[in-house]
Amino acid sequence: MKIHPAGPSVSQMPVDPALLRRALGAFVTGVTIVTTRTAAGDPVGITVNSFNAVSLSPPLVLWSLSLHATSFDAFVQSSHFVVNVLGRHQIPLSERFATTGGDKFAGVAWRKGLADMPFLDGTAARFTCRNAHRYPGGDHLIFVGEVVAFERGARAPLVYANGGYAELRDSCIADQYMGIPAV
Repeated sequence: MKIHPAGPSVSQMPVDPALLRRALGAFVTGVTIVTTRTAAGDPVGITVNSFNAVSLSPPLVLWSLSLHATSFDAFVQSSHFVVNVLGRHQIPLSERFATTGGDKFAGVAWRKGLADMPFLDGTAARFTCRNAHRYPGGDHLIFVGEVVAFERGARAPLVYANGGYAELRDSCIADQYMGIPAV
C-alpha cells in the first residue's frame, strides 16, 4: 500500500482556537480516565476524551495527552496504561480526574489490575494497553497502545458534547448490555 503525504494547506486564514474548540464540540465523544503508575508505583490518572480505536488486527487504540500535563512524565515512562471508559453515573469521577493536583485516587474505588495498573471500579469498559508507539501532535503527545486485555461492563457510557455531559437513552443501549457483568 502506498501512503501519500499530506497535501498543501487549503486555508490561508488563521484558525481561532476558541471557535475551533466550539466546532469540535459538535463531535460527541466518550469520556475516559486513562491511568498508569509513576516510577515509584503511585497511581496517576487523567480525564481524556481523545480515546479512539485504531485497529482490530493488531488491536490498537490511541489517545493524546497535553505536553504540559502534570502526569506527562508518568505516562511517557510507563510500559502500560489503562483506558477506563466511564459510565454515565461517573460524572463526579470525570470532573475529579480533570483537575490538576491533589490525590485523585483518595476515596475512589479502584484496584490493581494487570501489570499492576490502576483499574477504576464501575466503568462501562476497560482496556489495558502496552505503550506501543508515541507521536508528536502539536501541543500533545499521541499514545498508541496495543490492547493486551479488555473488559466490558453493564454500564451505559458517559458521553460529552458541546461543552457538557450528555446521556444516551436507555432504550438505545439496553439490549446491548443485557447479561454483561459490571467491571
